[in-house]
Amino acid sequence: MEAIEALEAIEDDAHCTAEVSAALKDWPQYQKRLRELRQRRVQALRGQGKSWKEIASIIGGITPARAQQIGQGLSGAVRRKQNVKTSE
Repeated sequence: MEAIEALEAIEDDAHCTAEVSAALKDWPQYQKRLRELRQRRVQALRGQGKSWKEIASIIGGITPARAQQIGQGLSGAVRRKQNVKTSE
């Protein structure tokens, strides 16, 4: 948990977003808290006027559309559930 607190303490939103994204790949047991932190920081980056393309670049390896979904708090599981509901 100290590692997550250290991530939360990173003041630079871009740096925090990149570090949280890397941590999400390595620490699945902390995914919920890390996803929430990343979502808050992505929203902060949007509030600073960053484009979804810029945010996707900061996170790395995702599309601008996925960056927008992260900002909205949509995880892969939520997106899959929404796709099932819309196809019914």
